[in-house]
Amino acid sequence: MRLIIAECSVDYAGRLSAHLPRAKRLLVMKADGSVLVHSDSGSYKPLNWMNPPCTVSVLTPSAEQALVGVQQVWQVQQAKTDDVLMISIFEVLSDISHELGDDPGLIKDGVEKHLQELLADQLHLIEEGASLIRREYFTAIGPVDILLRDANGSTVAIELKRRGDIDGVEQLTRYLELLNRDPLLAPVRGIFAAQEIKPQARKLAEDRGIECLVLDYDAMRGIDDGRPRLF
Repeated sequence: MRLIIAECSVDYAGRLSAHLPRAKRLLVMKADGSVLVHSDSGSYKPLNWMNPPCTVSVLTPSAEQALVGVQQVWQVQQAKTDDVLMISIFEVLSDISHELGDDPGLIKDGVEKHLQELLADQLHLIEEGASLIRREYFTAIGPVDILLRDANGSTVAIELKRRGDIDGVEQLTRYLELLNRDPLLAPVRGIFAAQEIKPQARKLAEDRGIECLVLDYDAMRGIDDGRPRLF
Protein backbone atom coordinates (compact mmCIF):
# COMPACT_ATOMS: atom_id res chain seq x y z
CA MET A 1 0.00 0.00 0.00
CA ARG A 2 1.26 3.47 -0.90
CA LEU A 3 0.23 6.49 1.21
CA ILE A 4 0.83 9.97 -0.19
CA ILE A 5 0.13 13.25 1.56
CA ALA A 6 -0.04 15.87 -1.16
CA GLU A 7 -1.42 19.26 -1.99
CA CYS A 8 -3.60 18.49 -4.97
CA SER A 9 -6.78 19.09 -6.91
CA VAL A 10 -8.89 16.24 -8.28
CA ASP A 11 -11.21 15.97 -11.27
CA TYR A 12 -13.44 12.99 -11.99
CA ALA A 13 -15.11 12.30 -15.32
CA GLY A 14 -17.40 9.39 -16.13
CA ARG A 15 -21.07 8.80 -15.36
CA LEU A 16 -20.88 12.17 -13.62
CA SER A 17 -18.33 14.95 -13.23
CA ALA A 18 -16.84 16.14 -9.95
CA HIS A 19 -14.11 18.58 -8.90
CA LEU A 20 -12.12 18.85 -5.66
CA PRO A 21 -10.30 22.21 -5.40
CA ARG A 22 -6.67 22.48 -4.35
CA ALA A 23 -6.06 21.26 -0.78
CA LYS A 24 -3.89 18.91 1.26
CA ARG A 25 -5.20 15.33 1.05
CA LEU A 26 -4.30 11.70 1.63
CA LEU A 27 -3.99 9.61 -1.53
CA VAL A 28 -4.18 5.85 -1.00
CA MET A 29 -2.95 3.50 -3.73
CA LYS A 30 -3.75 -0.11 -2.83
CA ALA A 31 -2.25 -3.33 -4.12
CA ASP A 32 -5.63 -4.35 -5.58
CA GLY A 33 -5.35 -1.38 -7.98
CA SER A 34 -7.82 0.94 -6.28
CA VAL A 35 -7.02 4.63 -5.71
CA LEU A 36 -8.75 6.63 -2.96
CA VAL A 37 -8.71 10.34 -2.11
CA HIS A 38 -9.28 11.21 1.57
CA SER A 39 -9.57 14.42 3.54
CA ASP A 40 -8.88 14.88 7.25
CA SER A 41 -12.49 15.74 8.08
CA GLY A 42 -16.09 15.13 7.08
CA SER A 43 -16.25 11.35 6.89
CA TYR A 44 -14.35 8.09 7.00
CA LYS A 45 -15.35 7.60 3.36
CA PRO A 46 -13.09 8.80 0.53
CA LEU A 47 -13.98 12.06 -1.21
CA ASN A 48 -13.41 10.31 -4.51
CA TRP A 49 -12.01 6.99 -5.66
CA MET A 50 -11.47 4.61 -8.56
CA ASN A 51 -12.30 0.93 -8.23
CA PRO A 52 -9.97 -1.70 -9.67
CA PRO A 53 -8.94 -2.66 -12.24
CA CYS A 54 -7.37 0.65 -13.21
CA THR A 55 -4.06 2.00 -14.46
CA VAL A 56 -2.14 5.01 -13.14
CA SER A 57 -0.10 7.16 -15.54
CA VAL A 58 2.08 10.10 -14.55
CA LEU A 59 1.73 12.92 -17.08
CA THR A 60 3.68 16.11 -17.64
CA PRO A 61 1.50 19.11 -16.75
CA SER A 62 0.43 21.46 -19.51
CA ALA A 63 1.98 24.91 -19.73
CA GLU A 64 -1.16 26.36 -18.16
CA GLN A 65 -1.02 23.85 -15.28
CA ALA A 66 2.70 24.42 -14.73
CA LEU A 67 2.07 28.15 -14.54
CA VAL A 68 -0.17 27.69 -11.47
CA GLY A 69 2.28 25.31 -9.79
CA VAL A 70 1.22 21.81 -10.87
CA GLN A 71 4.26 19.48 -10.74
CA GLN A 72 2.65 16.24 -11.94
CA VAL A 73 -0.68 15.00 -13.20
CA TRP A 74 -1.75 11.48 -12.27
CA GLN A 75 -4.27 9.94 -14.64
CA VAL A 76 -6.20 7.05 -13.07
CA GLN A 77 -8.08 5.23 -15.84
CA GLN A 78 -10.72 2.58 -15.15
CA ALA A 79 -9.90 -0.46 -17.31
CA LYS A 80 -13.50 -1.50 -18.03
CA THR A 81 -15.19 1.91 -18.42
CA ASP A 82 -14.40 5.44 -19.61
CA ASP A 83 -14.23 6.73 -16.02
CA VAL A 84 -11.05 8.68 -15.29
CA LEU A 85 -9.65 10.41 -12.21
CA MET A 86 -7.19 13.26 -12.83
CA ILE A 87 -5.08 14.21 -9.80
CA SER A 88 -3.06 17.41 -10.17
CA ILE A 89 -0.13 17.38 -7.73
CA PHE A 90 1.19 20.73 -6.51
CA GLU A 91 3.44 19.41 -3.73
CA VAL A 92 4.15 15.99 -2.21
CA LEU A 93 4.57 16.25 1.56
CA SER A 94 4.99 12.54 2.30
CA ASP A 95 5.21 9.40 0.19
CA ILE A 96 5.58 6.04 1.91
CA SER A 97 4.87 2.44 0.94
CA HIS A 98 4.16 -0.61 3.09
CA GLU A 99 3.81 -4.28 2.17
CA LEU A 100 0.78 -5.44 4.17
CA GLY A 101 0.69 -9.02 2.91
CA ASP A 102 -2.40 -11.20 2.69
CA ASP A 103 -5.35 -10.16 4.84
CA PRO A 104 -7.31 -12.90 6.62
CA GLY A 105 -10.54 -10.95 6.08
CA LEU A 106 -13.27 -9.79 8.43
CA ILE A 107 -14.09 -12.11 11.31
CA LYS A 108 -17.77 -11.70 12.05
CA ASP A 109 -19.20 -11.85 15.53
CA GLY A 110 -20.73 -15.13 16.61
CA VAL A 111 -24.37 -14.32 15.87
CA GLU A 112 -23.68 -12.79 12.46
CA LYS A 113 -21.49 -15.71 11.42
CA HIS A 114 -24.10 -18.20 12.65
CA LEU A 115 -26.84 -16.36 10.75
CA GLN A 116 -24.78 -16.75 7.59
CA GLU A 117 -24.34 -20.49 8.19
CA LEU A 118 -28.02 -20.98 8.97
CA LEU A 119 -29.28 -19.04 5.96
CA ALA A 120 -26.87 -20.85 3.62
CA ASP A 121 -28.46 -24.11 4.85
CA GLN A 122 -32.02 -22.74 4.63
CA LEU A 123 -32.11 -21.10 1.22
CA HIS A 124 -35.79 -22.00 0.92
CA LEU A 125 -36.33 -18.98 3.19
CA ILE A 126 -35.17 -16.87 0.25
CA GLU A 127 -37.18 -18.84 -2.29
CA GLU A 128 -37.80 -22.46 -3.24
CA GLY A 129 -35.33 -23.81 -5.75
CA ALA A 130 -32.46 -21.48 -4.80
CA SER A 131 -28.98 -23.02 -4.84
CA LEU A 132 -25.80 -21.87 -3.12
CA ILE A 133 -22.87 -20.64 -5.21
CA ARG A 134 -20.64 -19.81 -2.27
CA ARG A 135 -20.48 -18.29 1.19
CA GLU A 136 -17.95 -15.47 1.61
CA TYR A 137 -17.72 -14.96 -2.15
CA PHE A 138 -14.49 -13.02 -2.67
CA THR A 139 -14.45 -9.72 -4.58
CA ALA A 140 -11.81 -7.00 -4.96
CA ILE A 141 -13.57 -4.89 -2.32
CA GLY A 142 -14.43 -7.61 0.18
CA PRO A 143 -16.40 -10.85 0.56
CA VAL A 144 -20.10 -11.11 -0.25
CA ASP A 145 -21.76 -13.01 2.61
CA ILE A 146 -23.80 -15.34 0.39
CA LEU A 147 -23.96 -15.67 -3.38
CA LEU A 148 -26.67 -17.92 -4.82
CA ARG A 149 -28.71 -18.68 -7.91
CA ASP A 150 -32.47 -18.37 -7.71
CA ALA A 151 -34.94 -20.78 -9.28
CA ASN A 152 -34.65 -18.93 -12.60
CA GLY A 153 -30.85 -19.21 -12.65
CA SER A 154 -30.23 -15.54 -11.83
CA THR A 155 -27.49 -14.51 -9.40
CA VAL A 156 -28.42 -13.11 -5.98
CA ALA A 157 -26.00 -11.42 -3.56
CA ILE A 158 -26.95 -11.35 0.13
CA GLU A 159 -25.43 -9.06 2.76
CA LEU A 160 -26.09 -10.14 6.35
CA LYS A 161 -26.13 -7.96 9.47
CA ARG A 162 -27.42 -8.32 13.00
CA ARG A 163 -28.85 -4.80 12.78
CA GLY A 164 -29.31 -3.40 9.32
CA ASP A 165 -28.47 0.25 8.83
CA ILE A 166 -27.58 2.54 5.92
CA ASP A 167 -23.91 1.51 5.91
CA GLY A 168 -24.92 -2.09 5.23
CA VAL A 169 -27.06 -1.03 2.25
CA GLU A 170 -24.16 1.06 0.91
CA GLN A 171 -21.86 -1.93 1.28
CA LEU A 172 -24.23 -4.19 -0.66
CA THR A 173 -24.65 -1.49 -3.32
CA ARG A 174 -20.88 -1.47 -3.91
CA TYR A 175 -20.83 -5.27 -4.18
CA LEU A 176 -23.70 -5.24 -6.69
CA GLU A 177 -22.00 -2.58 -8.81
CA LEU A 178 -18.86 -4.72 -8.99
CA LEU A 179 -20.61 -8.08 -9.50
CA ASN A 180 -22.77 -6.72 -12.30
CA ARG A 181 -19.62 -5.97 -14.30
CA ASP A 182 -18.95 -9.72 -14.51
CA PRO A 183 -20.77 -11.12 -17.57
CA LEU A 184 -20.74 -14.59 -16.01
CA LEU A 185 -22.78 -13.35 -13.04
CA ALA A 186 -24.85 -10.42 -14.34
CA PRO A 187 -27.57 -9.52 -13.81
CA VAL A 188 -27.13 -9.71 -10.02
CA ARG A 189 -29.90 -8.64 -7.64
CA GLY A 190 -29.37 -7.93 -3.96
CA ILE A 191 -31.02 -8.93 -0.69
CA PHE A 192 -30.22 -7.09 2.54
CA ALA A 193 -30.84 -9.47 5.46
CA ALA A 194 -30.77 -8.70 9.18
CA GLN A 195 -32.55 -9.43 12.44
CA GLU A 196 -33.66 -5.82 12.48
CA ILE A 197 -33.63 -3.30 9.61
CA LYS A 198 -33.84 0.41 10.38
CA PRO A 199 -36.50 2.39 8.48
CA GLN A 200 -33.90 4.63 6.78
CA ALA A 201 -31.97 1.58 5.59
CA ARG A 202 -35.15 -0.06 4.28
CA LYS A 203 -36.09 3.08 2.36
CA LEU A 204 -32.62 3.36 0.82
CA ALA A 205 -32.63 -0.32 -0.13
CA GLU A 206 -36.06 -0.06 -1.77
CA ASP A 207 -34.99 3.02 -3.72
CA ARG A 208 -32.04 1.03 -5.08
CA GLY A 209 -34.07 -2.04 -5.98
CA ILE A 210 -32.65 -4.11 -3.11
CA GLU A 211 -34.98 -6.50 -1.27
CA CYS A 212 -35.04 -6.62 2.54
CA LEU A 213 -35.22 -9.84 4.54
CA VAL A 214 -35.92 -9.79 8.29
CA LEU A 215 -34.45 -12.87 9.96
CA ASP A 216 -35.78 -14.59 13.07
CA TYR A 217 -32.63 -16.04 14.61
CA ASP A 218 -34.46 -18.23 17.12
CA ALA A 219 -36.76 -19.67 14.46
CA MET A 220 -33.81 -20.46 12.21
CA ARG A 221 -32.22 -22.34 15.10
CA GLY A 222 -35.46 -24.27 15.60
CA ILE A 223 -36.31 -22.69 18.94
CA ASP A 224 -39.80 -21.61 17.82
CA ASP A 225 -41.92 -21.67 14.66
CA GLY A 226 -41.35 -18.06 13.58
CA ARG A 227 -40.23 -17.49 10.00
CA PRO A 228 -38.23 -14.73 8.28
CA ARG A 229 -40.28 -12.27 6.25
CA LEU A 230 -39.25 -11.10 2.81
CA PHE A 231 -40.50 -7.59 1.97
